[in-house]
Amino acid sequence: MTAQPPTMAQPLCLRRPSLRRFCLRARLARRIVAQVAKRVRVDVVLPDGSLLDGGTRRAGVPALEVVRPTALFERLAHHPKIGLGEAYMAGDWRAAEGTDLADLFAPFAACLTTAVPPGWLRLRGVVDRRIPSTQRNSLLGSRRNIEAHYDLSNDLFAAFLDETMSYSSALFDEHQPLHTQSLEAAQLRKVRAILDMAKVGQDTRLLEIGTGWGTLALEAARRGATVTSVTLSKEQAVLARRRVAAAGQADSVDIRIQDYREVEGDYDAVVSVEMVEAVGEEYWETYFRTIDERLAPGGVAAVQAILMSHERLMATKHSYGWIQKHIFPGGLIPSLQAISETTEGATTLRITGVEAFGADYAETLRRWREAFLARWPEVAALGFDDTFRRKWEFYLAYCQAGFATGYLDVAQVRLERQGTGRGAPR
Repeated sequence: MTAQPPTMAQPLCLRRPSLRRFCLRARLARRIVAQVAKRVRVDVVLPDGSLLDGGTRRAGVPALEVVRPTALFERLAHHPKIGLGEAYMAGDWRAAEGTDLADLFAPFAACLTTAVPPGWLRLRGVVDRRIPSTQRNSLLGSRRNIEAHYDLSNDLFAAFLDETMSYSSALFDEHQPLHTQSLEAAQLRKVRAILDMAKVGQDTRLLEIGTGWGTLALEAARRGATVTSVTLSKEQAVLARRRVAAAGQADSVDIRIQDYREVEGDYDAVVSVEMVEAVGEEYWETYFRTIDERLAPGGVAAVQAILMSHERLMATKHSYGWIQKHIFPGGLIPSLQAISETTEGATTLRITGVEAFGADYAETLRRWREAFLARWPEVAALGFDDTFRRKWEFYLAYCQAGFATGYLDVAQVRLERQGTGRGAPR
């Protein structure tokens, strides 16, 4: 009889008790989790109501409720960076009653560099796994990676996004109370801010790298620009073209299913919103060199990028995590320093402006998660199951906590050419 592959709902230790090594690793993982929880002030509640560390519940401290201890700790032992998320997907743990999932993640995100006791960090080289070569962002790989996320279903995204169908951070007005501002208005504010940064106006020839569902292209066209917008998502392209036609802007906006590396021509401005995260470190030089080469003399580029600290980038860039496996294959968040070093080393572009608004992304993600859960019956009707629901709830809450604590940031970055040349420096 052929052995069956492991399943998410049935951990190895439960299926083959004779493999004691895995059970020993699970017990070790249990000890590490107990120490980490104590250091970051999170209560881990076992099924019998006791705490993992033997203490008592603390008032005001978020709590993680373990549903299936053996399964949870075995997953963590097998792959610490992926196991926690997969355990949530499988229902091995949940946020305790009265604890919001993002609030549960926040203490970990705030203390990410100090959560694990120094002695255990020596095991990092043993537990870290490298990013699979199948996720390389080659011309073929990029198309496959983008399709894996963005081609899930336009109806899925429409269920939790606002009317603009913007799947990137909104920009709220800091002078107005958050609760008085709609997500739609904040998304349009973001779009207009980056178009202003790139000096997009009447008769501007604009290249957009990463179409999304067409809102930025439409706003640029309304300013009098001629827009070429490229995407690798067939689903996005179909809906974006439909929206452009409905708005009467088909003559001003050309939406192409095309890799950014294959674009030709000169443009007065290049704009790219949260696409650089999908490029991969191997192709950062190619991405920014392409922007440099496509800009006409005097042109301006504006890139909205999710950012992490350079120290964290250097520590994690080769490590395979849950987000890369389950949400954004091939993805890697850059640092502002990495963008600066890449552009200085491979292009004539230089950073001439940075506008950061990470807290706004936390609010954006909070609203997305709230809408996603509220409209789950509609999403389920599309054919998505409860494992998918828990996966996306984990993803949205995890990212929300990262921005709320400052572990992650987002910024609009202006790039302009220094000197009179174009393309990579000689």
